[in-house]
Amino acid sequence: MAPTRTVRILREADVRAALEMAACIDACEHAFAAYSTGGAELPAVIHLDVPEAEGEIHVKAGHLHGAPYYAVKAASGFYAREPAAIDGLVVVFDARDGAPAAFLLDNGFITDLRTGAAGGVAARHLAPRATSTVAIIGTGGQARQQFDALAVVRPGFALVRVWGRDAAHADRCVDDLRARHDVDVTRVETVRAAVDGADVVITCTAAREPLVERGWLAPGAHVTALGSDGAGKQELDPAILEDAALLVVDSRDQCARLGELQHAQDQRESAIELGEICARRVPGRTSDDQLTVCDLTGLGVQDVAAANVVMAKVPDGAGQTVML
Repeated sequence: MAPTRTVRILREADVRAALEMAACIDACEHAFAAYSTGGAELPAVIHLDVPEAEGEIHVKAGHLHGAPYYAVKAASGFYAREPAAIDGLVVVFDARDGAPAAFLLDNGFITDLRTGAAGGVAARHLAPRATSTVAIIGTGGQARQQFDALAVVRPGFALVRVWGRDAAHADRCVDDLRARHDVDVTRVETVRAAVDGADVVITCTAAREPLVERGWLAPGAHVTALGSDGAGKQELDPAILEDAALLVVDSRDQCARLGELQHAQDQRESAIELGEICARRVPGRTSDDQLTVCDLTGLGVQDVAAANVVMAKVPDGAGQTVML
């Protein structure tokens, strides 16, 4: 007879209680370093579209060498609904024998937080030390998460300018950001008005043509672009990538297929992986006048890192335990 096994079911509230932004940033930094230095296993992303419902599903998996758990995640966004239906599930397995250890029914929270955390890792190494003004292009969940992550690694910024296509959504975003941190947050009418003079520019939209032009960026600005995570998506003028003193990607191969790099293939060989910087193999920002860009498409090792934090920090009595 096979031995009795148990698996935990942790819901969104359990996951939220165990995973906070600062810890997720640190875990993702380690994961990026592992990915770029041979310390992780990462298969290709599975991308599934449901066009009749404007739905897209990403399936990602990974393992960090030496970590107690590996994980497989399915995350979905269905954008024909108002508001958009965002969901997800992470299945955690014991890295010693492959046995299922937990189902994280997090409603997409891990994806949201680890994506924000990746922006935090990028800003930690690439944003100007004296960051004062921030532009956020986009008004969805990542506007909030990127704001929170930046507040961890560059506390003290004074002004945030928000742009979104829908004024009502933008106003709600502004109200949410004001409630999260004591910062002056304002809505602006154009992307150019948001970007003008900003030290950090964050783009988190579903755009399929450039929103930010090269000539609008201040000297020494840092740009984190994360909306382009599929073929055909684009937020940045390719000249921004061409002129960057540091062009950083989470994965050369993945960004060349799915990220901003797909529109600037000539820059592929000069792109530096964020993990190379995290592992101290390559320096990050070294001067105030450098234009830096980080193209983030999302890696499965981020989900694995976040899931391992959850498993380490969740209390013994949380969630449900079921017999397999």
